[in-house]
Amino acid sequence: MRNFRIIPRLDIKGENLVKGIHLEGLRVLGNPEEFAFEYYKKGADEILYQDVVASLYKRNSLLDQISKINKKIFIPLIVGGGIRSVDDIKKILKAGADKIIINTAAVKDPKFITEAARIFGSSTIVVAIEVTKDRNGNYFVFTDNGREKTDKDALNWALEAESRHAGEIIITSIDREGTGEGLDFEFTEKISKKTKIPIVAHGGASEIDDIINIFKKTEVSGISISSMLHYNIVANRDEKFIKNHNLNGNLTFLNSKKKFKNFGAYDLLQIKNKMKKSKLFSREI
Repeated sequence: MRNFRIIPRLDIKGENLVKGIHLEGLRVLGNPEEFAFEYYKKGADEILYQDVVASLYKRNSLLDQISKINKKIFIPLIVGGGIRSVDDIKKILKAGADKIIINTAAVKDPKFITEAARIFGSSTIVVAIEVTKDRNGNYFVFTDNGREKTDKDALNWALEAESRHAGEIIITSIDREGTGEGLDFEFTEKISKKTKIPIVAHGGASEIDDIINIFKKTEVSGISISSMLHYNIVANRDEKFIKNHNLNGNLTFLNSKKKFKNFGAYDLLQIKNKMKKSKLFSREI
């Protein structure tokens, strides 16, 4: 029986949880540790931490955060951003991560996937593929958190990552990321049928039906969600939540709830319950 995973994605800049559109225009939402713990309590299957400026500054600054959150949640923790060497992987795993994500370094040197899988095991190595669709319907790979375009065909790169023993692939649609315009069914279906390793879709989810449909109509094993979950917490926070969670961020933006209009008012618990009713099983709460 397939196990369907919901994976909240937390984009981190410095000590803050941030969120943008098309991986740009980042706004501070609050304390990532508190958001992660909320998702854990409500049934997240895994948590993804992504340092969104790590490749830019050539380092990952999440070690302290990973060590802290690892003491509070007991589900797999996936960590990415600026991972360029075997030593980087060792440090992040030692801090408490269960899986690591590589993207930019893998595109620059595909042998890095092979080496990392050989040393740490395929199940530890996740390759992130950030894609955009051009006017001819072709999907190309980007690196550096969507900043740099390459000439790599996204499907061919996914197949190469699999052949190099990556254990899993996360596909981010840059075109849809942060927009709430729905997941990219076309490419997700194509890549999940061509590969044999688990595929996680990311970018554009705004309704529970987006999630239900992509699980039913494609071969993906997981969906990584950010805006849909983060904005629900922000829009529905109360004084108790603020007091207990030290919520901070761009308050002008956070208080203008009209900017959340593309995202349904759903929390993780509602999503998991709807999945269960649809016979899509994942971690029990």
